[in-house]
Amino acid sequence: MRPLGLLLALTLLLTGCEVPPPSTDGTAAPAAPAGASGELDSLAVAAEGSMAGYSREKFPHWISQGDGCDTRDTVLKRDGKDVKTTQDCKITSGSWYSVYDKKSFTDPGDLDIDHTVPLAAAWRSGAKQWTDEKRSEFANDLTRPQLIAVSASSNRAKGDQTPAQWKPTNTAYHCEYAQRWIAVKAFWKLSVTEKEKSVLQEMLGTCRKQSS
Repeated sequence: MRPLGLLLALTLLLTGCEVPPPSTDGTAAPAAPAGASGELDSLAVAAEGSMAGYSREKFPHWISQGDGCDTRDTVLKRDGKDVKTTQDCKITSGSWYSVYDKKSFTDPGDLDIDHTVPLAAAWRSGAKQWTDEKRSEFANDLTRPQLIAVSASSNRAKGDQTPAQWKPTNTAYHCEYAQRWIAVKAFWKLSVTEKEKSVLQEMLGTCRKQSS
């Protein structure tokens, strides 16, 4: 199993979600969505909050993770293959596959580190009430399936949108994307809107269709 797949598997085990089989071709393998559906049902449903007072600076991110690496470096090393770095953690080579749009890269500069639940989306669903310290923990969360290396173009197309407004163009990834989104929101106790919940339920439905 790829390192990212292992991280997701451990996360879903801890949150009670069903764990998908390992992916070998860079696309998400289908999984029974029962655990994720239960997690989704446990989330508070509320209208989307205001953006008043929001700034990315209130989510200090790409903090040091030791050995000269910050969070971005750590995710690139984790999600890539044959990644090589200098002693101060500057990435010199490697290869990456962006599951959002099925594109491959060898230049780390072509990649962004996506927050599965965007910072602004978190702000609108409960993070506005947190301290900066807690928001930093959220923005640098390497334990939950919150951070993933994807193409810069897909990350920027997504922006701060929820699944109600944006989904990966790689439809085979919708099952796993929904599970990741739900796992993050469940752990951090963030709310969902009615529309967001409905779309996530539809995306979990693709798990059943893919596995039938």
